[in-house]
Amino acid sequence: MKKYIAFDIGGTMVKYGIIDEGGVIIDNDEMQTEARYGGAHILNKIQGIIKKYAKVHTFNGICISTAGMVDSIKGSIIYANENIPGYTGMKVKEFFESKFGIPCEIENDVACAGLAELYSGASKGSKISICITIGTGIGACIIIDGKIFHGATNSAGEIGYMNMLNSKFENLASVSSLIEKVAGLKQCNSSELNGFKILQMAKAGDRICIDAATEMCDILGYGIANICYVINPEIVVIGGGIAREKDYLYGLIRKSMDKYLLPELGQKTKLGFAGWGNLAGLLGAYYNFREKH
Repeated sequence: MKKYIAFDIGGTMVKYGIIDEGGVIIDNDEMQTEARYGGAHILNKIQGIIKKYAKVHTFNGICISTAGMVDSIKGSIIYANENIPGYTGMKVKEFFESKFGIPCEIENDVACAGLAELYSGASKGSKISICITIGTGIGACIIIDGKIFHGATNSAGEIGYMNMLNSKFENLASVSSLIEKVAGLKQCNSSELNGFKILQMAKAGDRICIDAATEMCDILGYGIANICYVINPEIVVIGGGIAREKDYLYGLIRKSMDKYLLPELGQKTKLGFAGWGNLAGLLGAYYNFREKH
């Protein structure tokens, strides 16, 4: 059976694993990204992991999901913010293919999450779907007829930069914005909080957390509604760390979507939550590789 090694490069952690040709993750682990040391450092760490596993496994490909804007044809990083110095412009595909002599494919992490949900998750069977990941920022993946829509310059789905309410979408409705808001209202250090903790406090009746979460979801619904007017998807899938709180968030986001969408559109637009969690990037990276080979 063919085997593939997959990586999901985030700003904090690099997840990695071995996937068989049936799409089953047979081994996985993670390590600190150490992003502050730059893109070259990250690629060298990944090279070390591949060499380690290659002592006992034979791989048919290297599958990579990564933060940043990606040229998936050339296999390079178009743009990455200051969190990973020197990552912009790196020829990732060329680097690994020259080192190991096997095919390598690379795609944006949100796009990979969207593919995972399309093939075996919340949006399975849909023709047009949008996967929106909410974390430190907000990103999206648009999938039409089973293919990622990249746009003219590989920048489609960068919805976090949308101008909304005199700010950027991700400055108003990301988990990091929720944390900053609650920390300010509670007059505590933001390092004491995280999205999961805030939502747990909201469920326990904390009024500050309830109001902040409700406001975040209202803005999320507002932004999603505007996107739906342009794309008209069958389903919008919410991903990222907050997806595990779907029981609490579904009603709030659905209510907001229905408030801002015309009934004729809102009634036909499903809202779902990603089911693959932290494994979505790895699995989506494999599906992206499989599409190209």
